Amino acid sequence: MIYLSSFKLSERQLENPNIYPYNVFRGKYIEPFVFSPITVFYGNNGSGKSTLLNIIANSLEIRGKEKATSNSYGIVDYCASFASECSYSFGEDEFGKTIRRLPNNSCYIKSEDILYEIKKIQQRQVLSNGMEYDYVQKGMSVSEAKQFLSSERGRKQEEYIMFAQEKYSNGETSLQYFQEYLQPDALYLLDEPEVSLSPENQVVLAEEINTMARLLQCQFIIATHSPFMLGTLNAKIYNLDKKEYDVEKWSELKNVRYFYDFFKKHEKDFE
Repeated sequence: MIYLSSFKLSERQLENPNIYPYNVFRGKYIEPFVFSPITVFYGNNGSGKSTLLNIIANSLEIRGKEKATSNSYGIVDYCASFASECSYSFGEDEFGKTIRRLPNNSCYIKSEDILYEIKKIQQRQVLSNGMEYDYVQKGMSVSEAKQFLSSERGRKQEEYIMFAQEKYSNGETSLQYFQEYLQPDALYLLDEPEVSLSPENQVVLAEEINTMARLLQCQFIIATHSPFMLGTLNAKIYNLDKKEYDVEKWSELKNVRYFYDFFKKHEKDFE
């Protein structure tokens, strides 16, 4: 399923070349991003892939969007201005009609969100009132939060949080977080979902994402430079390290080639 068909970044240039987020994409030759059921933004640190996801989340008003902090030049909210200057188009439903809005459970999940959940699980038991507060903070009304926590899924989530400290490592907790949180019929923006996951579990998560995109009407836009995710996902990959943001095969990417060359150099150690 393709809920978000394309996204075009603002082309406005500011006189000051250092204002965020305009400076991130300055000098780039950018055509609209055209999305597949799974699309990956690949790039090394500082390439702007997390910034790009957050701009999309803000433009679409997706749950989980983060209000970024602009440079302290006057009182202008440059982040909001940039997001408002971007443009996008929706895809079509199964009847060929243009989608007018995103599913309600669509959201942006950042790497720090995952780390926060792990820290929360490891440091304290979360009581029902604490969980209720968390879900209200995520956009639910109080009544919706109470109703969710009284449901079978809500009770399972509470049970999972209360006992995860004893049962799971960081990676296992992170993987279960995605298994519990990702639901059918939604657009998900995922920022480095491989955080805390072993290579084996990165592959497991990537395979689950493939299945959800193929069978459960989900669309994913993912920022990652993990070779295990890149090599497993059935994804269209934009290379943000390139000036033109080229679409490339996973095996052509610099970070993946580095792994290949490293193991090739040590090939005899595996014989």
